Amino acid sequence: MSKSFVLFDFSKECNIQKWSVVNDGVMGGLSKGKFSVNDEGYGYFEGNVSLENNGGFSSVRYNFETISVSGFKKITLRLKGDGKQYQIRVKTRISDYYSYIAYIKTNGEWQTLEIMFSDMIPSFRGNKLELPNYSGEYMEQFAILIGNKKNEDFELYLDKIELE
Repeated sequence: MSKSFVLFDFSKECNIQKWSVVNDGVMGGLSKGKFSVNDEGYGYFEGNVSLENNGGFSSVRYNFETISVSGFKKITLRLKGDGKQYQIRVKTRISDYYSYIAYIKTNGEWQTLEIMFSDMIPSFRGNKLELPNYSGEYMEQFAILIGNKKNEDFELYLDKIELE
């Protein structure tokens, strides 16, 4: 029997105050992302990525108190995307300058995707760092980023995020 931990379960009543959108405007870019809970109770991340002014990404981040994740091996996501590629990102500490990332490809349908901690690579501003992959000891941030080096609209629905 595998144990799991629900990191976030979206519903009409859920509180998304700890979720925030960070766009490339922090670096002068013009991308626009928005995050809300839709009428069906799903997290809804949508917007436009623009390459103007050296931009090129939009992200939504969930910050929380430190949790020990050493009893888990993977992230399981239930989501529905638009056929585009996204990055799943975690941080051991919010103060870390880098994230551990994995790429997912959505297919326009509801999907349940699994990402092994050991497959998440350390990255900063799109560059792989010479550090070990995610050890899966602690976590303080979960994020989703779109940045495919092109101008594009995007939309992604989130149902549940679990650790297993």
